[in-house]
Amino acid sequence: MTSIRRRAAFVVACAAPFIARHALAQALWPARPIRLILPFSAGGGGDSSARPLAAKISEILGQNVIVENRTGGNAVVAASAVLQAPRDGHTFLVDAANQITNPLLIRDLPFDYALSFLPVTQTARFPQVLAVRADFPARNVAEFIAYARANPGRVSCGTPPAAGAGHLALALLEQRAGIRLLHSPYRGGADAARDIMGGQIDSMILTSSSARAPIETGRARPLALTGVERLPTLPNTPTLAESGFPGFDMDDWNGLFAPSGTSEEVIMRMQAAVAQAARAPDLLARMAPLGTLLGGQSTEVFANWVENQREVVARVIREASITLG
Repeated sequence: MTSIRRRAAFVVACAAPFIARHALAQALWPARPIRLILPFSAGGGGDSSARPLAAKISEILGQNVIVENRTGGNAVVAASAVLQAPRDGHTFLVDAANQITNPLLIRDLPFDYALSFLPVTQTARFPQVLAVRADFPARNVAEFIAYARANPGRVSCGTPPAAGAGHLALALLEQRAGIRLLHSPYRGGADAARDIMGGQIDSMILTSSSARAPIETGRARPLALTGVERLPTLPNTPTLAESGFPGFDMDDWNGLFAPSGTSEEVIMRMQAAVAQAARAPDLLARMAPLGTLLGGQSTEVFANWVENQREVVARVIREASITLG
């Protein structure tokens, strides 16, 4: 045997145990409870959709799936906790638009989101609705735009919070429609909903669940949805894409992310488990009244969507001069 062949045989012999152990580890996954770390507070919209989804994933995988709330630092605390855990497929991050906005809004981040995390799948989508107070002089999007153009900077629009999904949708609408609204940032959707019912603000962009009370009581009138599809709970409300702004897509959302270094096989199996859970009739029935749309699309589709959102959001933030302040 030549020296080259002897060295090659030696390398293969040395690598074989590692390859075997790696294959065994993947075959045994999940070998212990899976942790889903959330940057959201317990009881909030993100938490309320993640917990029943986690319970369903646990049934599918035959292993406990534990939800941990790690708030703080505009979601940086939760992301850092995931990156500090072993990258063996047992710790994931459930994040939102922070994956995209934080690099644009926060200086001196301790990691690079795009390099540190791998998209797995979208877990939930929270459609947002543009609505006006009951006595506002506009019955549809075209009339709202015309009124805003005639009254630049005088039509108030509430969103929670600054630099959140509602604010991004508002800024994108301003840019595409050529209008200027008076932004009223709120700490939460309930506060904005209360003020539109009281007539303190002219309009709002909130998730459909937060906007539900003002709309159902007739104290707010929905004009359009900010996502790509209509909602069963608001069947007569068109999307902004249908209302003269093709391609408009700016809903609130949550997605599952793995730390870089997680094996592709584990990511594929986790995506499949989420997809299966998201199709469960009992879970769909539980989420429907809240206006929450469950995800589960392929990793490739989700990754491409995230990249497209990075481009759109970067342009919106830059042109609107959005900050966290």
